[in-house]
Amino acid sequence: MAKKPHGKKQFAIIGLGRFGSSVAIYLAELGYEVLAVDDNAQRVQDVAHAVTHAVSADSTDEEAMNALGIRNFDVVVVAIGQDIQSSILTTLILKDLGVPYIIVKAQNELHGKVLNKIGADKVVFPERDMGLRVAHHLISPNILEHIELSADYSIVEMKVPSSMIGKNLKQLDIRQKYNCNVLAVKRQGELNITPRADEPLIKDDILVIVGKNDLLTKLEQAYAEP
Repeated sequence: MAKKPHGKKQFAIIGLGRFGSSVAIYLAELGYEVLAVDDNAQRVQDVAHAVTHAVSADSTDEEAMNALGIRNFDVVVVAIGQDIQSSILTTLILKDLGVPYIIVKAQNELHGKVLNKIGADKVVFPERDMGLRVAHHLISPNILEHIELSADYSIVEMKVPSSMIGKNLKQLDIRQKYNCNVLAVKRQGELNITPRADEPLIKDDILVIVGKNDLLTKLEQAYAEP
């Protein structure tokens, strides 16, 4: 089914629950060719209007996947919901068929470990990650984004709280006090990756900060505002 058009990346999304359908529709909106696959005909019908191709098929059937030309897609996202066995079997089939890059949604840490061992290129935990974002936002509403880099380190985007306005990075001394590094300052949509240490921060500036998770939490709590 899939032949690469003009070198543009092609994506296949297997599993059209809330996460899978959201990924499929968003990629299609960005102009990418997207194949959406689920064994539930209604779910397939629900996204058919938004993606390039939508097919009802059993992803644990190697012949069915081969017939779809799944190996021709640059990236396949396995977004199967609660059925961990189907998720694992689908990943194994995709590896055997030679899919270049496989991203798999995991239900829990054990599921994620199994997926890594059988060759998933990237394992994602959408429910856990969303929980982390909500928790960090509850700690400090100034935290706009929280991106986990590993089990220990993250990057946060932090809107400058009122207590930082008028102060510069040298005065705040975030590295010395919290052992976290300010990577950049966003101002009016522009990203400055070499901010001057003596430049006062202004209202609506956003700091991009990297550090260990526990130290970032201390920083967030220190500048938390109601």
